[in-house]
Amino acid sequence: MEKGELAFVRWLREVCRSDPARVRIGIGDDMAAVALDGQLVTITADMLLDGVHFDTNRHKPEQIGKKAIGASLSDCAAMACRPRGAVVSVALPDTMSMEEAKGLFSGMLHMGEKFNCPIIGGDTTSWSHPLAIDVSMLGEPMSKYGPIRRHGARPGDALLVTGELGGSLLGKHMAFTPRLADAEFLVTEFTGFVHAMIDITDGVVLDAFRLCEASGCSAVLDAARLLSVASDRARVAAQQDGRSVLDHILYDGEDFELLVAVAPEALAGLLRRAPRVPRMIGAIMPAAPDGRTEIELKQPDGRVEPLEPRGYEHFR
Repeated sequence: MEKGELAFVRWLREVCRSDPARVRIGIGDDMAAVALDGQLVTITADMLLDGVHFDTNRHKPEQIGKKAIGASLSDCAAMACRPRGAVVSVALPDTMSMEEAKGLFSGMLHMGEKFNCPIIGGDTTSWSHPLAIDVSMLGEPMSKYGPIRRHGARPGDALLVTGELGGSLLGKHMAFTPRLADAEFLVTEFTGFVHAMIDITDGVVLDAFRLCEASGCSAVLDAARLLSVASDRARVAAQQDGRSVLDHILYDGEDFELLVAVAPEALAGLLRRAPRVPRMIGAIMPAAPDGRTEIELKQPDGRVEPLEPRGYEHFR
């Protein structure tokens, strides 16, 4: 039997049916969307666990709080939605002090205030297990045309990324900037030309696969272009563990950058006008003849080789 997060989400999409007149976007995107009296409200939820998403032995409570809110803000950016409020539930370890608990929420409040997203409710429990945090965030589309989804990419589109990739576990995974400003620029200045977006949380290959699978297409990534967006952390990580810099770029995850499919006719203008220049790393291609989504890598010598759609996947 097929296992893993991808397979589980596919099953959930099949069994969790809803009225499309009320639920405009269901399972399978970075946010869901519900119509309430004509207004579209977007919703995301993120569960963060000690030992998986952070380490209370190494990371300060304030850092953990900032990441918890930042991860949901990144989901808002991925769908070009303005965050409007967060509901936070925590399971605090019995061993956590009052000062540590306050520090955790201080980090959340600081990150929320920075992006105009107050904490408006939640639940607090305690138990004799590691810290667990659940953040639900409400938002609304930045554009009158609605959220940008994963399923709109088309063959011929350019694949762009909003920042450097790789080596995130050397610090970026706990101190990143949700790309809300980039998302707003893209959908307000290039309305109709931005076809699909996703934030890179589980590795550029796996997240490109998710975007392409939703869009019914494939993608080719360019090795030389990918190396041009390598972070210094990726190079340090490669020296430490012997993996190549390119391998870190492709598979590390938790970069929290946006992967964007853009119409080719808008590419030159977008690159020229963007306040923080995104970089092209590949292109959208037609699906395989049998309809399968394939992710390939073009080497500098012109060779094209398949890439396994792997990265960080829960429930493996």
